[in-house]
Amino acid sequence: MTRRSLSAACAATAVIWGGATFAEISPADIVWEDEIAIPASLSGTPGDPVAGAVTVSSRSAGNCLSCHQNTAMPEHDFQGNIGPSLDGSGARWSEAELRGIVANAKRVFPESMMPVFYNDNPEDYIRPGEAYTARAYNPETFSTLLTAQQVEDVVAYLMTLTDW
Repeated sequence: MTRRSLSAACAATAVIWGGATFAEISPADIVWEDEIAIPASLSGTPGDPVAGAVTVSSRSAGNCLSCHQNTAMPEHDFQGNIGPSLDGSGARWSEAELRGIVANAKRVFPESMMPVFYNDNPEDYIRPGEAYTARAYNPETFSTLLTAQQVEDVVAYLMTLTDW
């Protein structure tokens, strides 16, 4: 199953959590508040801060540490300094604001160099194709950089970072 069809299957399937029914929100259906915050969970389930830490530190998933520094992860070498430190993220921004930043930082900070992690519209990307990814653009497999649940996990992790 391709990542795109898996995402579509997940979006079409309701997720049961705590007796309530939720459906994954597709990137096109996100409701923004004040142009910077996404109040509703993208996946309908709470984020897992442990899984979020894995995504933040993974060079193949979020790759966050290539641009951001995080003193809570001293075991990871070569942390970046072109983005703001992740330290204190949970104290600086609300959960909804962090969700907006992680999903689409360019909407929150138009001059940001941070990638758009939750968008599946290839027309919104400058180079979604062979020259950029070493793979030809294929509409059947083009998808978000992070899943809705990965965004929720990263947000949950960032909410734990309250110390400066």
